[in-house]
Amino acid sequence: MKQTSKAEWQKRVVSADAVLTRIEPGMNIFIGTGTAEPRTLVKRLMASKEYNLQDLTLIQLVSFGDAISLEALQSHKYRLRTFFSGWVASEAIAAGHVDLIPARFSTIPRLITSGQMAIDIAFIQITPPTDTGYCSLGVGMDVARQAMEQADLVVGEINADIPFTYGDTFVSMDAFDLLVHSEDPPLYFDRWPLDEIFDRVAANVAAVIEDGSCLAYNIGPIYEALPKHLAGKRDLGIHTPFFTDALMDLVCSGAVSNRRKGIFRGRSLTGFALGSPQLMRWLDHNPLVEFQSVDRVFSPLDIARNPNFVLIIPARRVDLSGRAAMSIGKGAVTTGPGQLADFFNGADLSPGGYTILALPSRNREGEPNVRLSVEDNPNLLNQPESMDIVATEYGIANLRGRTLRERAQALIDIAHPEDRPGLVEAAKEARILFADQIFLADSAHCYPHEVATRHNFKNGLSVRFRAIRPSDEEQMRRLFYRFSDEAIYYRYFAPIKTMTHAKMQEYVNVNYRKVLSIVGVIGDPGQGTIIAEGRYARHENKPYADVAFVVDEEYQGLGIASFLFRLLARHAQQQGLAGLTADVLTTNRAMLKVFERGGFPVQAKLEEGVYALTIPFDKAAATTP
Repeated sequence: MKQTSKAEWQKRVVSADAVLTRIEPGMNIFIGTGTAEPRTLVKRLMASKEYNLQDLTLIQLVSFGDAISLEALQSHKYRLRTFFSGWVASEAIAAGHVDLIPARFSTIPRLITSGQMAIDIAFIQITPPTDTGYCSLGVGMDVARQAMEQADLVVGEINADIPFTYGDTFVSMDAFDLLVHSEDPPLYFDRWPLDEIFDRVAANVAAVIEDGSCLAYNIGPIYEALPKHLAGKRDLGIHTPFFTDALMDLVCSGAVSNRRKGIFRGRSLTGFALGSPQLMRWLDHNPLVEFQSVDRVFSPLDIARNPNFVLIIPARRVDLSGRAAMSIGKGAVTTGPGQLADFFNGADLSPGGYTILALPSRNREGEPNVRLSVEDNPNLLNQPESMDIVATEYGIANLRGRTLRERAQALIDIAHPEDRPGLVEAAKEARILFADQIFLADSAHCYPHEVATRHNFKNGLSVRFRAIRPSDEEQMRRLFYRFSDEAIYYRYFAPIKTMTHAKMQEYVNVNYRKVLSIVGVIGDPGQGTIIAEGRYARHENKPYADVAFVVDEEYQGLGIASFLFRLLARHAQQQGLAGLTADVLTTNRAMLKVFERGGFPVQAKLEEGVYALTIPFDKAAATTP
């Protein structure tokens, strides 16, 4: 690139009004997006009454700035072509004042470079130049380079308040035909207020994100709440369309190193920055953040080069098959099906990658967000095969590889408790669930979330523990069939050969007021396998509960049963129980050792080859798991 002296580029500085005289009727004008919007030029264009400013087409990737007004578009002097409605153009699209171009973001640069989308003038916001005559494109790369190469007239708006950023952002001042000095500050975005419900949703999302994952970020309450829950993670990576204040918080927490990424290692990749003045100051000359154009940021192949890529999508509603209705209006930036397609594909291709759909169980009007169908909802994302995990404030539903019936069960488990009975009945009528499906409505209100934990055992095996759910039916059934005849006899005291749907659904649908069942799960998020289960059931006539365990034989001897026992004992104490009881065959030495080493005195009574154990709590303190 040619170096341009200060004296040379200053000769090209003109007023905004002088730029407008170069415009002719019928021209196509490219304008930067969001914080990259050259507000002085655009505002002057919108306000001008000059006769030559007629029948103009404005081209902008996403219209969520504030310079292009709905009133100006209604004047018929201008039309806006955009690839996503944002919150400025959505009403104008409906009214016919805006042309929406359905397209994947990764393909937009080719539309410009091929000449299919003609550009006559490019309005580009830039930083003040360095002493060597180079400026930065600042906080919005979008397709600025491609637009500059195609335009006959390139105008740079110099804004001293935007940060000098790194990446594919450096431009020689010689690339601009005209320059103007900005009279307006950049477009800033307020942070989203924190909300208790969204905070609980974010906590559940963070629970399934592993160390070393690579994340895509956006704006909205879910993303605002995530950093504090992800702060304890290690070596996270960032490959995201938008860099925000919340993402700045996450990077500053130390959770982000970008060391495990497959592309742009060591740097957070983004195309736009949306946020506060504080974010803009932090981004200034910050080598940790790499700005690239949308063909790199949205490239499915580039996304897939990052292992364990996690796409987090905020949704408005979800149905029992996994289809989602996306948000509409402010905050719904790049959440349309076309805009998400590139990241969906990237997550699918990424080794260990997956997609998380996040939403509250009810909207602000108290209406259910988990529904039988969202077929008639606008902005429908009809890709249930790409939905791996759904998160609400009530938990996580793993959908990958599950049948429609299993998906429905899992999603009902995380719906609002008061909505679950209606969903079960509707799913039965639609023949999604079996007609004899059991549902304990009272249990929906008392699911013991507090027992959830994770533990690493001596061979490095990481196991997640949580209370059993009705949707665990198939996983528990598979666990049963992995047991030997001996293991089944030890657990059930009978030579059981089959575990039918009728039997197993009775087993997984528990009354949490009387029974606590905790399962141990291993595997990647969305593909967990139950390898252990422990439960206690209260006695009717005394303040004790009977306890039993089962552990996949492949994972015995690691201490999983002992850990489950301590979890159950601690919860039983918290519920005011005086102790536990258990029946153990004399030949089951491994289980006897679990109770002997459990930290409580054990009273044993031998009856016909079975030890009847009584384990009171009042003589010893429980060992914290």
